[in-house]
Amino acid sequence: MRLGRVVFNRLATLINSYSNYNPSPLSLKQFTDFGKHANSNGTLYPTEVKSYEFLKEELLVRLALMSKEMLYLPDKLIKTSSVELVYSWYLKSFEDMLSHKEKKPSQDELKRFSKTLNNIVNRHADVVQQIAMGIVQLQETYGIDQKTEQNIQYFLDRFLMSRISIRMLINQHLLIFSERKPDHPVQIGAIDPSCDVVGVLKDAYSSAKFLCDQYYLCSPDNDFVSVNRVEKDEPIELVYVPSHLYHMAFELYKNAMRAVIEYHGEAAKTYPNLKTLIVKGQEDLSIRITDYGGGIPHAKIPLVFRYMYSSAPRPAISSDVYSPTTTAPLAGYGYGLPLSKLYARYFNGDLHLASIDGHSTDAFIYLKVKI
Repeated sequence: MRLGRVVFNRLATLINSYSNYNPSPLSLKQFTDFGKHANSNGTLYPTEVKSYEFLKEELLVRLALMSKEMLYLPDKLIKTSSVELVYSWYLKSFEDMLSHKEKKPSQDELKRFSKTLNNIVNRHADVVQQIAMGIVQLQETYGIDQKTEQNIQYFLDRFLMSRISIRMLINQHLLIFSERKPDHPVQIGAIDPSCDVVGVLKDAYSSAKFLCDQYYLCSPDNDFVSVNRVEKDEPIELVYVPSHLYHMAFELYKNAMRAVIEYHGEAAKTYPNLKTLIVKGQEDLSIRITDYGGGIPHAKIPLVFRYMYSSAPRPAISSDVYSPTTTAPLAGYGYGLPLSKLYARYFNGDLHLASIDGHSTDAFIYLKVKI
């Protein structure tokens, strides 16, 4: 027991130390340029060593900041079983990264480092769901006042943006240097230099449609219109992370379909189509997804970007935090839109809603054309 306290105190001291440093922000261009350089050398080893040396310090800083920031949450939230579990994951991942601090980048060490990164990705796979469950536990047991909700909203914006950053850093290293390979050979890690925007949106729509059909036994169709003002008559492409765009579009299509079905009723014979407009301009690539599902009152639009707001019933929560439910709900926790907004903003884009109460809702995704 005494040895355990000594180890924990040493870990806490190191976390305090590393949390005094600022993380190094990386742009989409920096990610892309580094990946291109890695693939043009003939041998990946020199570039992999650079990535290794950078990540083994950078991830310690980022994990320390996230671990320390969790301690500023309300005591009752920290003590929920779900949040305690998440906190233990961050401590374990920090400890795992420390094991590489004094190592030299031999081939065996590089393989061990990749294995550590894989373990971190797998360990943290359910972080968002566990945090959501912890907040639900707090809400149902004690209630949440307005000030506490504001503090949690501020924390989650920072915490989840940092999580996106960490996963981007790790995935780039693993997809470029380890046995994990990108979905397509032209990709630079997770980044597609010629991301087929319409293709990604159609995939996201198909997945949301499948889920809607399962839940309601019906779904609205979708009309796609694309306009390329930069390269006339060419497909719309840009340098981007397809998985990020897919995540945003999937959430928007899920919300749009649910709105249409519930507004017009499950017994309706036909439903108005969704409409997706994609326009590539000189500066922005803009996506507008329109649904005719009755709209949202203007006063409620800010609410939909709050993590603790959802207009749908919550999914059932497993009593065992180590075995959460794995069925993807159509809606419920309220994290879809605020998390999608963070994905959009990660590479300097944005996500907005505009609505006509009693008629329709327009969801806009803005992405930067120039990196």
